[in-house]
Amino acid sequence: MTLSYANPARVRGGRPTTNRNSNSNNKSRWNSQSRGPKRYGKGGGKKQGAYIDPARFINKQVVVPKEEVFTPIHTFNDFAISQDLKQNIAKKGFTAPSAIQDGAIPALLEGKDLIGLANTGTGKTAAFAIPIIERLKGIKAKPAALIMAPTRELANQINDELRAFAWDMHLYTTLCVGGMNMHHQIQRLKRRPHIVIGTPGRLKDLIQQGALQLDQAGILVLDEADQMLDMGFIADIRFIVEQMPKQRQSICFSATMTPQIEGLIHDFLIDPVTVSVRTRETSDHVEQDVIKANSKDEKLAVLKEMLAQPEFEKVLVFGETKYGVQKLADTLTQHGHTAEAIHGNKTQPQRQRALKAFKDDKAKVLVATDVAARGLDIPNVSHVINFDQPATYQDYVHRIGRTGRAGKTGKALTFIPC
Repeated sequence: MTLSYANPARVRGGRPTTNRNSNSNNKSRWNSQSRGPKRYGKGGGKKQGAYIDPARFINKQVVVPKEEVFTPIHTFNDFAISQDLKQNIAKKGFTAPSAIQDGAIPALLEGKDLIGLANTGTGKTAAFAIPIIERLKGIKAKPAALIMAPTRELANQINDELRAFAWDMHLYTTLCVGGMNMHHQIQRLKRRPHIVIGTPGRLKDLIQQGALQLDQAGILVLDEADQMLDMGFIADIRFIVEQMPKQRQSICFSATMTPQIEGLIHDFLIDPVTVSVRTRETSDHVEQDVIKANSKDEKLAVLKEMLAQPEFEKVLVFGETKYGVQKLADTLTQHGHTAEAIHGNKTQPQRQRALKAFKDDKAKVLVATDVAARGLDIPNVSHVINFDQPATYQDYVHRIGRTGRAGKTGKALTFIPC
């Protein structure tokens, strides 16, 4: 059976109407027409959240714009950093600073507070990792730097990047996230690492147990700050930052500037430098369309048909609940698709193994909750499929941002009810 993309409803005045020019001979459910928007019931997966007009999930006229070549002001050799660090940067394959790196690194090397407004995939981690490593050379007070991230996966990714940049420089990191043995993390903290990377919940637990002292940590990084606030971590973040010295360097990276972020900046940062390299809200490289289906069984049948097509090479599927994500991954595996799942009920090692299998092309499909929607750099994702609709349009933007990266095109498909 040959499938083609949905011929979506035309939109007039924000309401979908039937496309009378669709091919009536094509019996695929991808080409069924919407009879108007309605909220999900039991089978659809989206139980709460604001209504999103299905028209916002459609963008078939994708024209890949001519990329503007960014010309950095600096080279990595221009930065006041050690030769060892320059060699590690070269080993990572970095040839020239990205826009966020070019603007942020000089200011951070001078010890200034900084607001970085940048989308994921712009090189943010290196923008703060390089100056932190340089500034920590010779510092005896430990831990000297704290980096907070919203998800375990992003924290682990930051830890890996830092270790690569600090290779053979006698600087040590400890990762403190949920889903991993807390006793092991406490033992590593006793070795007094230079840098602690973690998620707010686990960091707060370690502080309350007396295992983590931050009274000498002079550098604070909040990465993906807007997502941490969206996830309800504001109270934990404030508690953690209160344990740090008032005189410190504070760095905040965010994709958006909301009133909550402005309040956080006002409280935590002093006379910050702002570096903004934000791009458009939705990727120009992502073709977006909808698929009409009502029940979960119907959605599953269509999904299996799609995954059988050669063009679906590396597919990230988003679901709403932990249980639903795991069940979907198990079902796809039973039907012959190599599928892994990432959600909050899995331990961190299990999540890392699933992510590695997907990155290494040992699994064709990764089914995930929104823990995989932001911050993760997964190369060559051909399709993002929203099996369950996101709660907000901003969540949708972050989900589909996992494809169409590094100048490539991608496709995003979202199930909507008929």
